[in-house]
Amino acid sequence: MQERYADVIVDISSEKLDRVFQYRIPERMEGMLEPGTVVEVPFGKGNRPVRGYVTGISGQAGYDPARMKEIGRVMTDAADEEARLVGLAAWIRNRYGSTMLQALKTVIPVKRKIKEKQRRWIVLALDGDAARERLDFFQRKHQKARARLVEALLDEPELPWELVSEKLNITAAVIRALEEQGIVRVKSEKLYRNPVQGYTGEKKEIRLNEEQQRIVDEITGEWEEDPPGRYLIHGITGSGKTEVYMELIRYAVSRGQQAIVLIPEIALTYQTVLRFYRNFGDRVSVINSRLSQGERYDQFERARNGELDVMIGPRSALFTPFSRLGIIVMDEEHEPAYQSETMPRYHAREVALQRGKMEHARVVLGSATPSLEAYYGAMTGKYRLFRLTRRAGQAELPSVSVVDLRQELREGNRSMLSRSLREAIEERLSSGEQVMLFLNRRGYAGFVSCRSCGHVLTCPHCAVSLSLHRGGKLVCHYCGYEQPAVKNCPRCGSGFIRTFRAGTQQVEEELQREFPRARVLRMDLDTTRGKEDHQKILSAFAGREADILVGTQMIVKGHDFPDVTLVGALAADLSLHIPDYRAAERTFQLLTQAAGRAGRGKSRGLVIIQTYDPDHYAVQAAAAQDYESFYEQEMNYRALAGYPPAGGLFAIHCSGPDEAYLKLACGYLKKFIQQAGAGRGITVLGPADEAVSRIQDQYRMVIYLKHENIGMLTEIKNRIERYVAVNHGFDQVAMQFDIN
Repeated sequence: MQERYADVIVDISSEKLDRVFQYRIPERMEGMLEPGTVVEVPFGKGNRPVRGYVTGISGQAGYDPARMKEIGRVMTDAADEEARLVGLAAWIRNRYGSTMLQALKTVIPVKRKIKEKQRRWIVLALDGDAARERLDFFQRKHQKARARLVEALLDEPELPWELVSEKLNITAAVIRALEEQGIVRVKSEKLYRNPVQGYTGEKKEIRLNEEQQRIVDEITGEWEEDPPGRYLIHGITGSGKTEVYMELIRYAVSRGQQAIVLIPEIALTYQTVLRFYRNFGDRVSVINSRLSQGERYDQFERARNGELDVMIGPRSALFTPFSRLGIIVMDEEHEPAYQSETMPRYHAREVALQRGKMEHARVVLGSATPSLEAYYGAMTGKYRLFRLTRRAGQAELPSVSVVDLRQELREGNRSMLSRSLREAIEERLSSGEQVMLFLNRRGYAGFVSCRSCGHVLTCPHCAVSLSLHRGGKLVCHYCGYEQPAVKNCPRCGSGFIRTFRAGTQQVEEELQREFPRARVLRMDLDTTRGKEDHQKILSAFAGREADILVGTQMIVKGHDFPDVTLVGALAADLSLHIPDYRAAERTFQLLTQAAGRAGRGKSRGLVIIQTYDPDHYAVQAAAAQDYESFYEQEMNYRALAGYPPAGGLFAIHCSGPDEAYLKLACGYLKKFIQQAGAGRGITVLGPADEAVSRIQDQYRMVIYLKHENIGMLTEIKNRIERYVAVNHGFDQVAMQFDIN
């Protein structure tokens, strides 16, 4: 029988997850081990038994099997949440391509030496007579500090440490001396850093409408089904998806289960947590990158100890160490922020589905503009689809107007504000209503377009826009196609052909010139660098401290401001023509979400979309709030071009300090891929420069692979990993994989 070997990581709670050790699997354990299994293994020179986690199994020994130790036993009584997370890390490693240690560090936060916060009390350890006797002694000996403390404890037998040290001016040395004499004892309890302290508000009773109640009833009605349910809630903006989530979570908590709520952006944390806090109190917490190391550590400890029911946050909240996970909710599931940009480049939606499968937890995805992947999944039976078709309460969907900026230019208006938008802002300001202006700069990469006719220069091979580079070149970031820059539009001959350079600061300055009495707030990367900046800006706007909020895409997602009756999208084209096959999808989503911010109170809202391409199907569908027509047209395009979800796309991101060496390495890699995929129908694009071709003196290139079967691309990824591992010429090249 062939020997089998297990990769085991030990002492997972230490600061350094830096070694995986290989052990021989004894015959009696054949078939008992899988990634995540908790085992006891002999460790170190003394072979002391330690707890470890299996991270992988193979038939190949990493070194001489005669010197290899054997696994001691399977710890069947230790199937805890950490073991399941190790299993999840193994799945991530296999799916997305990374080292096991990279996957583990993603899934299980490394525990650094973080000082515990404690609350301490000084307690009188003697009875009254004995204490008074000691007090007399200290007074006779003029030991004033000791006498002062005993006297205070005779009045109040238990005092907070802070009061003793600060008000009574007693040093730690005095307390320690009295403790050694048995006169006092120190009592302490761990004090968690709590990032949601200070959240207030009365609990609001949730009243669901008929559509919302039906979704709750149907999901809870099949709660115990195996496998657990996977659901997509497609609800128009303002239709009350959050209320549905809360009722589902309330049901889970009533059954002794826990919930994870994923939100795409830190900017959404404050409003989301406030709503959940009002319903679930201090059994709710939050995790995000703006928290201190101590705060992050404490939230995971509270979850591990069963002191939380609900964890809210971006991607990292997905790895909360809950032991009784009942439901994972992924709000705004379409958002690009759910895709990790560092190794392993996992997508939170796929990992949520896998964790739900491993822990028998339901997964609920929600969006007004579902990703094509999620909606395609619903159409093919992967998810059960529910729809919310009307706004909660009495609110109506806003009316939408599309402004053709080509016509504005022809009529002499070169301002960032069209005439109709300027008039609408004046009307809102005079009636005391609020305005949001959104500059659509996501993924902006210097595309070139004609201001007269709207034509955009695109790659003839990849159906994405060309990007302007220094030296006057137009470059495709998918296949590397180049052509010289043009001075006149190839379609209409106009000289108004250029990139768009306006930013939120210029918009803010123009607003202050045009409307000097208006109070303007700006929300973008520059104004939200501090830990509390998102919350401060949103709270100020919600508190009517400003009339106009201008910002990038972060202002249009999930926020609920009842007094906003006008939303202006200043440049829809900026995301419409980024060099990305998802450009139309991103634009449709952003415009629809932006429109959803208007008219959420009693007054009907107005949305004005400014664009040089008013006839584009993404703009037209967003204006009509018609997801189905957009999905149909976009899926036709994806099927023709072989892009996801109609086909599989796999990117290999390569970087290195030497540009010539990087190009050579990518050339060898492309040849290997072509040989490995010969006759299998794999299309290879590139290598080409990344959209940003150099960062911190590291040159960056990308190779794309296309195939209708994602399994085939995963197989090629595995072969690439083996090829790179044995060819030391790739040691100078950093490589990351990105599936779809």
